Amino acid sequence: MNSINKNGCSICQPGKENYTAYNTRLRGKRVRMYQYDYRTESGELFSCCAPTLEVCRERRDKWLSSRQ
Repeated sequence: MNSINKNGCSICQPGKENYTAYNTRLRGKRVRMYQYDYRTESGELFSCCAPTLEVCRERRDKWLSSRQ
């Protein structure tokens, strides 16, 4: 599995996004999930896990709009 963390801390650069896909079991079924990090230019970190990258980006956009 690719890691987007080093020693438990996100290595995401300001203004960039990092993500990795992983497989897990949810209610007995194998499910592909994405771990997603986004760091703003000011250094604030958004992180989430979702079944698709699109859902992660929608959550990020909603978070960004609530910050302004």
